[in-house]
Amino acid sequence: MSGSTVTGQGDGTLADQAYRLISDRLVTLRIRPGEPVNDERIAAELGFGRTPVREALKRLEHERLIVAYPRRGTFATEVQIADLGHISEVRKQLEPLAAGMAARRAGQDDRAGLDRLLGELAQTSDGGTDLIRLDMTVHRAIYAATRNPYLQDTLIRYDNLATRIWCLFLDRLPGLAGHVHEHGPLLRAIIDGDAEKASALAAGHVEGFETAIRRVI
Repeated sequence: MSGSTVTGQGDGTLADQAYRLISDRLVTLRIRPGEPVNDERIAAELGFGRTPVREALKRLEHERLIVAYPRRGTFATEVQIADLGHISEVRKQLEPLAAGMAARRAGQDDRAGLDRLLGELAQTSDGGTDLIRLDMTVHRAIYAATRNPYLQDTLIRYDNLATRIWCLFLDRLPGLAGHVHEHGPLLRAIIDGDAEKASALAAGHVEGFETAIRRVI
């Protein structure tokens, strides 16, 4: 998966595709914090025109993944550890809400997709960005199963910001595989329609993420 985004690059408009590709680079820190983001260079690298890339960059600026300064240019936002608490405050409320909603609302296709991810988790032991992308894929499948596009968009935004922090400390977090594999019981609870259990597991997952990061900073 190392060359693709977690949401698939063949769907949507050219701007949507550009957004997903650039977002993936920013979230996994292939575009490092503080690094210049040049629309012309990125357009050439991705094979897009500058217009869809510029549209994508506007969206990414709104999502706090890049910042534009007059007369200076556009840059990947710095990762501020002080933001961890703010991001966690939001996720502690919304991740359990989403997990419970997914357990109640997921359709047959949703549950089948979650079951496939459950199988993929069981077979995965590698670390690094591939495991992080699997984590992101699991989160997005849960968000989609809520059947609430506004909640889904909000959670993707905050999951991206949290994942950037995670990637910054990746080499100092030995428990990465265990953290991702925590999703197994969560997925099973959602598939089984156990909203209360799913909500509790999601809350514990977010709490564990913040605790793990704070141990190494």
